[in-house]
Amino acid sequence: MESKAIVRHVRITPRKVRLVSDLVRGKSVNDALTILRFNSRKRTAKTISTLLESAVANAEQQGRIDVDNLFIKALLVDQGPTLKRFASRAKGQGMRILKKTSHISVVLEER
Repeated sequence: MESKAIVRHVRITPRKVRLVSDLVRGKSVNDALTILRFNSRKRTAKTISTLLESAVANAEQQGRIDVDNLFIKALLVDQGPTLKRFASRAKGQGMRILKKTSHISVVLEER
């Protein structure tokens, strides 16, 4: 039995999110939460740990899944819409600033 959780429009670039998601992909949920809480100092770690806790809560709501045996089957990071902003530069010019967003989805499964 599977359990899913998705967070969209996170204001962190997908490249930075993938660095942290590669650390925990395929691990058990307890190990992953420990790694995110104590071994990673990146801002993304808090977002991914919140997403994992949400997926565990979704599994608990279904009722037929043993929460202690869950592992991360899939952790996908996709690029969301890009916010386009302008900053002023010399000689009256403007430079475009691209603020990228991420869509993160996690699938948990029972071992």
